[in-house]
Amino acid sequence: MIRLGLCCVFKKQPIKFKRKTAKYLSQFPRKEQLAQLSAVCLHNARSLQAALTFVSNNGIGGFRINSQILPLKTHPECGYDITDLPDHQTIVQTFKQCGAFCKRHNIRTTFHPDQFILLSSPEPGIVDRSVMDLVYQAEVADWVNADVINIHGGGAYGDKKSALKQLTDQINKLPAAVKSRLTLENDDRTYTPDDLLAICKATGIPLVYDVHHHRCNSDGVSIEQTTRAAIKTWNREPLFHLSSPLYGWAGKNTRPHHDYIDPDDFPKYWLDLGKKTDFTIEIEAKAKEIAIRKLMDEIQRTNHSWLKFNK
Repeated sequence: MIRLGLCCVFKKQPIKFKRKTAKYLSQFPRKEQLAQLSAVCLHNARSLQAALTFVSNNGIGGFRINSQILPLKTHPECGYDITDLPDHQTIVQTFKQCGAFCKRHNIRTTFHPDQFILLSSPEPGIVDRSVMDLVYQAEVADWVNADVINIHGGGAYGDKKSALKQLTDQINKLPAAVKSRLTLENDDRTYTPDDLLAICKATGIPLVYDVHHHRCNSDGVSIEQTTRAAIKTWNREPLFHLSSPLYGWAGKNTRPHHDYIDPDDFPKYWLDLGKKTDFTIEIEAKAKEIAIRKLMDEIQRTNHSWLKFNK
């Protein structure tokens, strides 16, 4: 069984998540800031309920939760503890209802923090802020029963070997609530799967294999070999990422994502693997839920009518 996952937002569905900026909130006294943040957090919790209902009703097996689901949670000026918000009890209860819904309907939820999460940074302040953000996301992950908080390796800072050691050391220092959910993903510029697999094995952190990034930033290892190696790092259902290049593989820049997935970019090995192994593929396509529906239809029309996309 292959579970397809929708990433964060919708293209056509009227389900929206809100944000606030620190600049905007700075014009208000603290009490008003917290009231506005509370309203946004409650709105987002209810939007998550709507999002999960949609994916459940449409054969989509997973949903990536936006890392700003609680906006400005760890901001140095506007940050807050959830209990600071006037509606905190309703907010937490609503998120926990989302978690219960996911259990009933077998929906997998994940987090993918923004690119400023840099555990490999040589700057202690950057690492400290990164850990704060991971702790916040682990708190929400606990409410919604999410089992993945996925990050990239970060920068190489002129010395990839030292950066990887820093990354390993910081992972080993993380609180259990974070480390038990943390995953590493290969990126399209710096860290290949081969770079990260040794860290995954040493720390017990699974590898989220992004095949598009691997095609952009190759280490010479095949998709089949890398898939098998990635699966071995998981103690639960493996997670992969799939996207297609906006300008095609002959374009000057293959990194940006297309609106849709070219079925030819879906590894045949993954299709064959779906006959005997359960795994999740998050679809990183700009057309979001439309792209997932289109991909399902195209694959099932082309000699894979047996394929099940969710349990």
